[in-house]
Amino acid sequence: MVLAITAVATGGVSLALRDNADTALERESQRLVVLFESARALSRASGVPVYWRPTDSGFVFEGVPPKALPAGWLAPGTAARTLKRIQLGPEPIIGPQSVDLISVVSPEGQPQRSLRLTTDGIRPFVVQANQAGQP
Repeated sequence: MVLAITAVATGGVSLALRDNADTALERESQRLVVLFESARALSRASGVPVYWRPTDSGFVFEGVPPKALPAGWLAPGTAARTLKRIQLGPEPIIGPQSVDLISVVSPEGQPQRSLRLTTDGIRPFVVQANQAGQP
């Protein structure tokens, strides 16, 4: 009986501690939303234009002091797709913008899941579910 209880408890703990690619991508998207809003606030406060763009190794915020904001992903296999850099200020209305975050975990390098971070330019960025094959 004790072994059965121990086995059930161990199984529950291992499921609770599991961190799959979907969870990591959701965490990265929420983190980037917060970073976007922090960059918008910095830009409005300083009056200096701030831009975000993806790089081969992560991303970079242009127009903020060095090391003021992080410049990389926490989860390996995370990447961003966007056709242009994202303008984050200093104007309070920045125009509609979006960026797709993808989780590349397959051996072929194909995206397994994609989330879109988007704003209408007035409200804060939000995370939306997105199909990996959508532009």
